[in-house]
Amino acid sequence: IALVMGVVNVTPDSFSDGRRWLRPEDAVAHACAMAEEGADLLDLGAESTRTGAPRVSAEEEIDRLVPVLDQLTGRVEIHISIDTSKPEVARRALELGAVVLNDITGLRLHDAEGQPVMARLAAEKNASLVVMHMLGEPATMQQDPRYDDVVRVVGDYLEAAAEAAIACGVSGDRIAIDPGIGLGKNLEHNLALLRSIDRLAARGYPVLIGASRKSLFGKLLGLAVDERLEASLAAAVAALLRGARILRVHDVGPTVRALRMAETLI
Repeated sequence: IALVMGVVNVTPDSFSDGRRWLRPEDAVAHACAMAEEGADLLDLGAESTRTGAPRVSAEEEIDRLVPVLDQLTGRVEIHISIDTSKPEVARRALELGAVVLNDITGLRLHDAEGQPVMARLAAEKNASLVVMHMLGEPATMQQDPRYDDVVRVVGDYLEAAAEAAIACGVSGDRIAIDPGIGLGKNLEHNLALLRSIDRLAARGYPVLIGASRKSLFGKLLGLAVDERLEASLAAAVAALLRGARILRVHDVGPTVRALRMAETLI
């Protein structure tokens, strides 16, 4: 059975819903609504990873997240994930109740001893860890990304990162891998990864897919961001059938219904 992770962007510039949930009270109401719609996890992020997005300081990320986490504590009974690349942001979020670290850089940041900082933090706090593949940085990741074999390259990277996390003390059953749909990949790369989720799953870790409302639907079907629900649902069901175990989505209620129906029939 796949888990549904609801996206809560506490940002002014995310590609799909920037500014909608920037006010803490709006973000909290949105998160609570997602919980009521059947989300298994909530993924809070305070820095956009859209193509060309500017970097945000750790202080600003924390300032955006703390009021939301403060208000969510005790109001929702589902697990909270923090979507960040900054250890100081991750640490603060864990102190306020988050239990999953979603590292969009795939454990790229290392300490003086050569160990991945986010993995060491996850081990220290007994948190779960999502390791995502992203080629380059958000500002440059879509500038002619190239791979010899995108499924092999991404899979090798994620498996190596997961093994590094285990070496830091993170339990293997607390790690999920995310191929990073749309993050340093062109249309054909994204399609190849979505068609090969079973190959990624064979690496031995649950696969998280975040294709909801992504630009690939615009390129394939000519759809604006607010017209991509049906395409996102189709991709979620196809991902489930190919072995994905976590779906990161903006439209929780429709996704939960689509996945539960698909699960009934397989």
